[in-house]
Amino acid sequence: MALRTPPLGAAHEARDASITEFGGWEMPVEFDSIRTEHESVRETVGKFDVSHMGEITVSGPDAEGLMNRLTTNDVSALARGRAQYAAITDSEGTMLDDTVLYRLPEGRDEEFLFVPNAGNDTAMAERWESHREEWDLDAEIENRTEEYAMLAVQGPEAAALVDGVTDDDPTELGRFSATDATIAGTDCLLARTGYTGEDGFEVVCPWGSAKAVWEAFDCQPCGLGARDTLRIEAGLLLAGQDFHSEENPRTPYEAGIGFAVDIDTEFVGRDALAEVAESGPDERLAGFELDERAVARHGYEIRDGDGEALGTVTSGTMAPTLGVPVGLGYVPAAYAEPGTEVAVVVRGEAKDAHIRALPFYER
Repeated sequence: MALRTPPLGAAHEARDASITEFGGWEMPVEFDSIRTEHESVRETVGKFDVSHMGEITVSGPDAEGLMNRLTTNDVSALARGRAQYAAITDSEGTMLDDTVLYRLPEGRDEEFLFVPNAGNDTAMAERWESHREEWDLDAEIENRTEEYAMLAVQGPEAAALVDGVTDDDPTELGRFSATDATIAGTDCLLARTGYTGEDGFEVVCPWGSAKAVWEAFDCQPCGLGARDTLRIEAGLLLAGQDFHSEENPRTPYEAGIGFAVDIDTEFVGRDALAEVAESGPDERLAGFELDERAVARHGYEIRDGDGEALGTVTSGTMAPTLGVPVGLGYVPAAYAEPGTEVAVVVRGEAKDAHIRALPFYER
């Protein structure tokens, strides 16, 4: 199956970006260096092309009801121009995806926009359509992934940069809020959201206007490599790596995002998750720091002090901001407390480590 090319593909090629396959897309992994790009976001500001993320709109009389029954948070609590984080679960409470969803600002024809992870847009659109039919709801679902571009501007100077390219005042926009804004002569959705642990914004614009909007932000371009190190430091999940519905099935409570579950709403998987909420998960996603100079990679084994297997690493990196190797992995709940001594097997050798509270980094 041919890889999908983002609207900025030619611009990334002209900039000599290193390109990788991710979620069925050809995406820039690095423009200059991962460290340079990571540090720009932590210290000043950087921009990302995140057009590989899905964009699905939902509208109509039963749009809210459909969204509320297919995501784990309370969609009915959202006012226009507000966003929330949620999981998408099956009837067993297993996470199929996680998402940010927006109740769009006043004046928009569509009521909701939700953002599945890379490569999941078709499956999620079909899930929404099949449940709409099953429940006989009146809602229109449109997969707009190849109509919209999505960019992110992240870092402590992000608000000042965005303020310089639009007449709208981004400093007035609260966290997890969204508004209509004009950038480079283009009507955009501007949201104060992100995936880096820093203040920042995400911009949704028409596919054909992506280059003009991208070039309006005069700052360091950043690839998926820096995006990964930034989100690991911030303790944020990567779908398909920190959870996978088939290869590593997890509930939101195991994955540490129970805050995104509202048990008082009637969503798919609610009954199964209510039991987990009451009893607590048997395993939990934990952060750890290696006490030795080594990097934990996805799939490496985590052991207890006696050398017995506890679980496996899901994500790991040498954290550029912290200067120490850190990672994420599932362990029995009793071992997930900060300070617990564990070991990670790196290239056949057990390396001492200890559990750390998440996030590793917080501004």
